[in-house]
Amino acid sequence: MDCPSEEEEFADAIEYLEDEQQTFTSGAHAVEADQKEDVSKLQDIPAPNKISVHLIGTSSVTLAWDSPDNISTFELTHYSLTSTNQTSTITNASTIEVQDLCPGTEYTFNLVSVSDNGERSVGVKVTACTRPVPPENFKVESVGTTSVSLIWDASGCEENTFHVACSQNGKRFQEEITNSRTVAFSDLSPGKKYSFHITKVLSNGNRSKEAVTYAQTKTNIQNLLQDLGLEQYYPNKLSLSDVLQIEKRSVTDEPAQSLSSLPWLFLKKLMMVNVTARSVKYSSDENGFLQQEMASKMSMCQFSVPLLLPNCDSHHCMFMLWALRDIVKKCRPHSLSDPRGFVEERIVHSELPLVSFVRLGDCSISKSQILNKLLSNPQQYHDTFVHGDMDCGDIPRKISNGLVEMSWYLPCGNKNIDVFPEPVAVANLRGDISTFETQYSFLCQTSTAVFVFFDNIDRNCKLLTNQHAKAQFFLVGNVQNKAFDLEQLKRTASEMSLKKNNIILKTNQNDANFVKNLHSSVNHIINNHTNKARLEGMDTIAHELGILVDEDIQECQKAKHNAHVLMENIQDTLQFKETQLPLQGKIWKDLAKLEKEECRLRKAGDQNIETYKSDLQIKKTELRKQQSKYDISEAMSCFVSALSSSNKERSYFLKWMRMNLDNLSRTSLSSLREQYKEKCQQLLENKEEIAQLDQQISNSSLGIEHFLREMGQLYEAAVSLPENLESHQQMLHLPRLCAELMLDGFPLELVDGDASNIPLRWVSDVLQYLSSLVQPNNKIMVITVLGVQSTGKSTLLNTMFGVQFAVSSGRCTRGAFMQLIKVKDDIKQKLGCDYLVIIDTEGLKSPELAKLDDSHEHDNELATLVVGLSDITIINIAMENSTEMKDILQIVVHAFIRMKEIGKKPKCQFVHQNVADVSAHDKNMRDRKLLLEQLNEMTEAAAKMENKDEYKKFTDVIEYDPETCNWYIPGLWHGNPPMAPVNAGYSEAVYDLKKNMTDVIGKCKLKTPANNIVDFLEWTKSLWNAVKFENFIFSFRNSLVADAYMRLCAEFHKWEWSFKKDMHSWLTEAVTRVSNFEILKLKTDKSDLQDLLCRLKQEADTKLDSLEKTTMENLSKYFEQTEGHVYLVEKYKEEFVSSVKSLRRETESSLLTQLEAAVEIRRAMNNVDNIKKTFTDTMEKKVLGLLENLRKNNSSNCDAHMTDMQLDGFFEQIWQETINELSFTGLKRKNIFDSVFRQLRENMKQKGSSVAEQLMTVKLKDYGRVAFKVTKEVFYKRWYKRMTNNNSAVDLQNLADNIIRTCSQFVLDKTTRHSDYHDTYIQEILHIIDDRLMSNKNIGSDEFELSLKLHICGSSAKAFQDMHECFIKDNDPHRCLDQYKDKYRNDFKDLFHDRDQCQRKAEEFTKLCLMPAVETFIYSSLGPDIVDKMLQGKNAFQFSTRAFFQYTLLKQLLNEDKFEQYVKYISTYEWFVKGWILDQITEQFSNGHEVSDLEECHLRIITKEIVGAVKMAQNETNEDGIKGFIQCICRRLGQKLIIPKDALETVMILNNASQEPFALWLIQSVEEMEQTLKEELKKINIQGKLSKLKMNPQDELFKRVFGCGKQCPFCSAPCEAGGDAHTDHCASVHRPQGLADASIQASDYWKYVMARFNTKFAEEYSARPADIPLTWKSISKQQAEKSLKESFSIK
Repeated sequence: MDCPSEEEEFADAIEYLEDEQQTFTSGAHAVEADQKEDVSKLQDIPAPNKISVHLIGTSSVTLAWDSPDNISTFELTHYSLTSTNQTSTITNASTIEVQDLCPGTEYTFNLVSVSDNGERSVGVKVTACTRPVPPENFKVESVGTTSVSLIWDASGCEENTFHVACSQNGKRFQEEITNSRTVAFSDLSPGKKYSFHITKVLSNGNRSKEAVTYAQTKTNIQNLLQDLGLEQYYPNKLSLSDVLQIEKRSVTDEPAQSLSSLPWLFLKKLMMVNVTARSVKYSSDENGFLQQEMASKMSMCQFSVPLLLPNCDSHHCMFMLWALRDIVKKCRPHSLSDPRGFVEERIVHSELPLVSFVRLGDCSISKSQILNKLLSNPQQYHDTFVHGDMDCGDIPRKISNGLVEMSWYLPCGNKNIDVFPEPVAVANLRGDISTFETQYSFLCQTSTAVFVFFDNIDRNCKLLTNQHAKAQFFLVGNVQNKAFDLEQLKRTASEMSLKKNNIILKTNQNDANFVKNLHSSVNHIINNHTNKARLEGMDTIAHELGILVDEDIQECQKAKHNAHVLMENIQDTLQFKETQLPLQGKIWKDLAKLEKEECRLRKAGDQNIETYKSDLQIKKTELRKQQSKYDISEAMSCFVSALSSSNKERSYFLKWMRMNLDNLSRTSLSSLREQYKEKCQQLLENKEEIAQLDQQISNSSLGIEHFLREMGQLYEAAVSLPENLESHQQMLHLPRLCAELMLDGFPLELVDGDASNIPLRWVSDVLQYLSSLVQPNNKIMVITVLGVQSTGKSTLLNTMFGVQFAVSSGRCTRGAFMQLIKVKDDIKQKLGCDYLVIIDTEGLKSPELAKLDDSHEHDNELATLVVGLSDITIINIAMENSTEMKDILQIVVHAFIRMKEIGKKPKCQFVHQNVADVSAHDKNMRDRKLLLEQLNEMTEAAAKMENKDEYKKFTDVIEYDPETCNWYIPGLWHGNPPMAPVNAGYSEAVYDLKKNMTDVIGKCKLKTPANNIVDFLEWTKSLWNAVKFENFIFSFRNSLVADAYMRLCAEFHKWEWSFKKDMHSWLTEAVTRVSNFEILKLKTDKSDLQDLLCRLKQEADTKLDSLEKTTMENLSKYFEQTEGHVYLVEKYKEEFVSSVKSLRRETESSLLTQLEAAVEIRRAMNNVDNIKKTFTDTMEKKVLGLLENLRKNNSSNCDAHMTDMQLDGFFEQIWQETINELSFTGLKRKNIFDSVFRQLRENMKQKGSSVAEQLMTVKLKDYGRVAFKVTKEVFYKRWYKRMTNNNSAVDLQNLADNIIRTCSQFVLDKTTRHSDYHDTYIQEILHIIDDRLMSNKNIGSDEFELSLKLHICGSSAKAFQDMHECFIKDNDPHRCLDQYKDKYRNDFKDLFHDRDQCQRKAEEFTKLCLMPAVETFIYSSLGPDIVDKMLQGKNAFQFSTRAFFQYTLLKQLLNEDKFEQYVKYISTYEWFVKGWILDQITEQFSNGHEVSDLEECHLRIITKEIVGAVKMAQNETNEDGIKGFIQCICRRLGQKLIIPKDALETVMILNNASQEPFALWLIQSVEEMEQTLKEELKKINIQGKLSKLKMNPQDELFKRVFGCGKQCPFCSAPCEAGGDAHTDHCASVHRPQGLADASIQASDYWKYVMARFNTKFAEEYSARPADIPLTWKSISKQQAEKSLKESFSIK
């Protein structure tokens, strides 16, 4: 709603104040109300005087009165017919505002004086009516050009009336009184502002305060635009980008359901140059660039275009010079001397005869229809001008009267077809010239001839005779019309001095003959009159007549001036480019060649690779320095300055520049392109000429892209300089300017077609700025077109999307350009993106043409790049070029195979252009089948070249359906140009393709969600970098793919650790059950350890199945998600599936081995335990027998008292007797060397007879005593391989040392557990050796393997023999019995003296049984917890993937800058990593309470379980007394705690404790144990804790980050691939020659390290210092770190 003017506000305020100040006294009066007898009683108290109503509101009344002397208190009572009395007291005041009253209600007020003693006076009364509430929600309901409708809320006001007034500028001129809730005012003026006032009027005449609202009536154009749904674009204009953006209605076929849909339907059809566009009724008011685009498309459709555009409200008109500037016409006049020549010119510059057609008064002849027939030949009729008999031509006009529309006739050079031999312009005025004199005067002064159509010229003859015009006049009348007056015609003709030939009358003849007469007159004018006009020069006449010119706006004129200043210096295009645009010349092209040579190294010859690459980098630096010596040229300074202006001015400037540059190059380029096209048809005869023409075209081409290309080079040269230089700072704003241009719809040159290169830094920074400008709406989908040159690719894109790619004959587009198209909200969800990026590419050449300029490689590169960037690739095929199609498709298939390999899956659509038959799709089924056969054939051939033999068919590479992926499009023109309109079939077919594209994009987003702009940039960088290498697939590295792969690896490692942790927990519990088998077993249970092993194996299998299924489900769900670019790593899915299966197999194998070993060891221990139990039971019987005898003796001798010394003597005697009676056989000793040797022979039996013979003479005890050294015999047997693979004895020795260290650590882990030896131990060691040797199978031999295994088995056997001896000793029954001798003695004394054993036995049970079991439990659980902690928090990144671990290691080495650390990393990588991990664990857990917190957590949990087990055991009935009670507790804890059996037996024997007190003491002891253990655990440092863990965290973390253990065959860099079942190994950072082997991919990181420590490396390896290239020495530490980040894709 419009705001009121200042005058209106002032007038309303005065009126309001007058209302508020008004005192309502009309209904007020004072009354005496008391009886006479009461008056005498009250007259002693003076009453208030002169009470009056001072102010009345809607809910309040203000009263005032005169106070009597000596009275300060008053009492006021008020009431109404609908309310009760309300009284209030007033003190020391003579006014009061009574509030909370009802609006529109009459109240009575009674006021009395109150004396000090409380007596009251006679009351005085007054009545007043509150004001009603004004109407609510008073607002404008609708606004027209001459009317306004108002509405308000009048609920509860049925009996009231409303007074409504309409005012303008404070004056009221319309009033209405109504009882309804709405009112309408009519007869208002269009485009004026009004105020509307409403007051509620009560039946008693009281009025409410006024409510006010405002409205402005619409102008005629606003009214029409509202009908058309375009009101939001007025006065803000509809822009070209509004029309071009992708929205739902632009890709749907819904017919126009309302007036508001018609403009968009018209614009949609027009933008696709559809000749049926005028079937809609209206168009709208638009901005200059949209008008220009519309005029251009209308001209292509052979529609007339507006020359003078009227404003139906102001009656002014606009000369549409700017709108027509972009129309370029091409024709072949008959007057040309060269019959094959042609004229191509911008239409506003063309000097043509202008023939105008106007109407005077009414006319029965359809002027427009006659014009259409005049301009059409009989074989090619077209409705250029709208007329009443055409579709929608009879719609009543609203805004088009006064329009002067224009068209042209342009000959094609064929006399049999051409209507006129020379070009001519035709203008047509809509409406009567008597109404539109200004337009008529303009035409009279600009036209060569004016044809005036009339029926009767009686009234308006002066209009004809008063014109002082240069034009020749022709009067055209219809004799058959009743109004025709021949005499008046003669008088007028005489006054106008017209000849007979200037009067054309239609008699009884038909239209054909009538048109023939007109044609004759027009033809005569063309041939005999020299009066020609240029549209560009007509603006002077327009200004004289007061006609506005669309170019007169300030921004357009300023831009025109800036463009002119820049253009006037261009005399010779080639010279201008060399002087004003020097950076994109030879230097830039040489840089491009150097960049590719740096990757391909074709010219390296015998030179050292790194030295050669260093030389190339020096040359590149020199070229950049040469570039930086150039100051910004005058032309570029002007160009950049103009781009820095306002958006509107910048847009005008770029359009002026484009048009001016097109004009400049058109003269030379048009003929050159025609020659090029003709010569190409006779290729074999004109090879040299074609090559020369191609170079001439390149030299003569000058467009805005060249200026923007120069901007890019200025920027790249500047940023290569130090940041503090002024020239560097001056160029930093250039990417932002270019990004803004892209948002305005201007194309960005992605690939420089002349240099065949991408200015990566420039493109990167432009796209970075663009991303920041559109945040957060930065999701894009990319559509690319590829095809043979000159097959209409750019025209196709321009028609589909309205984009602005250059279109002309010959090779126009060089390289690749990208343009942004906005997607509207109503279709975003379907498309899944915010913008479409359209990429137009240079036409691919046929192989024959490619040989001429060596561009075949360029075409391959271009195709690979744009296919890689695309979500959808359109392969454009022109039917007339079908012979070249096969070779072009070969290039495309190569590109698709490469994308398949790197995880990119673009959709493919084949577009067949220039298909004549409307039923082509059905008739071309055979062709589609043939195309698929050719594609399959090419796929197989291309796959072999790419070393990907698995691809046999095209559908193996890409999703392709011949029925839905082929589109047939007819030719562009309907008839013979230049008068041919665009073929409606072409527009409709392209529109169908566009609709299908939106469906394809919608499907794309489900599988491959849209990238954002930054992702697109990363793809561009990675693809282009890979393209520069000859082997694309090998060289492709992309940060998005790397990031997606790292995410996958990180997730997989989480699932893998979860799998391992769950199985570790299960195995710990299973081993506990095995250890506690006898304790857990009930008396009725007849099963043995073998039965338990079978059950455990079944449980393990079930558990493994469950975990494998969960991990597989996690993997599947991961690949189903749309975030994180998962689709890019889908090819790795099977590898990770295999890794899951491998994880399950390896875990199962290890687990079963450990279970079997645990059962075997337990079985052996059971024998020992049985012997021990026999000993214990025997000793218990003997002691109990002794007790019985002693008690008998005591009972017979009452005075006898047994001392402890005496009891000790008795105990010692019975102990020795029992010991002498028992047989101590113990465990049988084994020869571990024999066992190990048997396993070794079994392991080596596949190695042949020579190895078997050597083993026959081996004594294992003789091996492993001294350090292992590779013998000369072993080394020389590998001499040949050493020479070919560049290996040495050092490699073998290093390998052996690493394997020996790993096996030694394994042996140490086993021996510290104090268990017995088992054959699985040596089997596992041999498995470790075999795995390592397999990973390094190119090193070593059978002899080396045997000697290494003998050494390791010998040293291991010795350690295992010692471990076995210790185990035998520790489990000797005599020793075990003896260690508890003191306990037996104490039990004996307690029993003798009948002491209560509850407390002591509880403490013993806790100390001897529970405490060691709890400690073991804690250390079994702590390992996984430490791993979890290391995988979280600050360590999460470095352990998340193998690649990130490598990055962390290398970065730390760089920061520490210690040579010794690098040597360890290179020579003993495995041990370096293990040590590093251990240091990280130690560092994290040394300074803090993390481990203590974990320990205490487990301690609390197990303590709670022990107390719970005690309490539950109390509830059970135990027939075996305290022994059964203890056994019950142990069974309940048997799943978690391994109870020492020896200690348990000693606690249970000689135990007379009572259950309940024992339980109480036990709970107390357990609680004390918790505190004791807590304190004891705190005293142990992290190293001590780690040595006791069942699962070593450092080993688990090492397995996680070490991976498969494979190394790069060239440089020994470790593999970083995720999972363990990958087939391809990868390393992000390779080392240079000198640290390992030669590699052309050596990173800057290692180059820096090599250069820094060159001398020290030489000393370490006893070699001469390396010949370091100069560029290596210039690499800084910061550059090395940057290289590291780039290699590992660290942001």
